Amino acid sequence: MPMRPALTLLALLLASTASADDTDQALLAQGRQVFLEQAQPSCSLCHALREAGASGAIGPDLDQLKPDAARVVAAVSNGVGVMPPFAETLSDEQIRAVAHYVSSVAGR
Repeated sequence: MPMRPALTLLALLLASTASADDTDQALLAQGRQVFLEQAQPSCSLCHALREAGASGAIGPDLDQLKPDAARVVAAVSNGVGVMPPFAETLSDEQIRAVAHYVSSVAGR
């Protein structure tokens, strides 16, 4: 028995949503790894971020700051104050991932 068009559309939307959720979870996991392990020095050394279990006190508390992704990309790429730039040591993909992670979890 063929599916009705509305059911077909619903099935496609559900599959698309599941795929988007999987992609978002993978990007969050990658960003968390950059925050905790891949950036050298580690972001967690200087920044507090509850979701990462980070309690650094040199840089701003990211849970209070709640930066958007563009602000994180700019800070990580170019550095801010005593924070060094990471554009030469992290890939664009890593920078986008950590920006997505921080902007998604800060203050939550």
